[in-house]
Amino acid sequence: MVRVRSVWLIACAWLVGCATPAPVAPAKPPPNPDALWGLIQRDCIGPGTPRGDCLAVETAPARRDVVFKDAHGEYQFLLMPLDKVSGIESPALLRAGAPNYFASAWDARWRTALALGRPLPREVASLALNSPHGRSQHQLHIHIDCLRADVLAQLARMGEGIDTRWKPLPEPLRGHVYQARRVQGTTLQVDPIQLLAGELAGAQDMGHWSLVVSGAHDRAGEPGFLLLATRMDEATGNDASGEELQDHACAAVTGADGPLDGVR
Repeated sequence: MVRVRSVWLIACAWLVGCATPAPVAPAKPPPNPDALWGLIQRDCIGPGTPRGDCLAVETAPARRDVVFKDAHGEYQFLLMPLDKVSGIESPALLRAGAPNYFASAWDARWRTALALGRPLPREVASLALNSPHGRSQHQLHIHIDCLRADVLAQLARMGEGIDTRWKPLPEPLRGHVYQARRVQGTTLQVDPIQLLAGELAGAQDMGHWSLVVSGAHDRAGEPGFLLLATRMDEATGNDASGEELQDHACAAVTGADGPLDGVR
């Protein structure tokens, strides 16, 4: 009995020793949260700029922004402050006279249309600003690109119930609750960030919110905008990343097989 047990132990040791351990993949380093700020300093500031993927630099006090070609998707661009601004939670955005970065981003949507090589319908054009919980970078960056085709269909279906006051949409977008309101005008004469803080979120809670702006027309056919806001909710897995409403393949225009998501 003792001999049998000894043989069994030797066999087990041999088998274990000869087994090839499963390779362990090296841990992927977390993204550098200041990568975008580094690119701004490298490619947008100083002699010989703009260069690289920095396409435009505005230094006027009312603007102070840059436009970058994003690496994800052929049609996506980023508008960012020329100065260090962390994101939607920054108190600097709520000061009187703060640049209206969303207005500047809307004006830059022609770059997406140019990349598409065809007109970009007003309702398809969109701007997204993620919350600190739904982004990888700590430099404010507004994603300029197309809305998802399924989100477009939902908004068209719910559009009659959206007015100039914030109200929850009757159905979720991408599984998350969104508040919506309309803004009138061909251009963004109001600052969507300040509207969100003053009418819905409150200045102290802005870090839990994400904001999306898309073009729209009202019932009379007049041009305007839809403002869509969602708040972080751990219970439902909502990290307040409004970029989830965008499609970086712009299937609504190109007819691509499916939406393309990007790095936040």
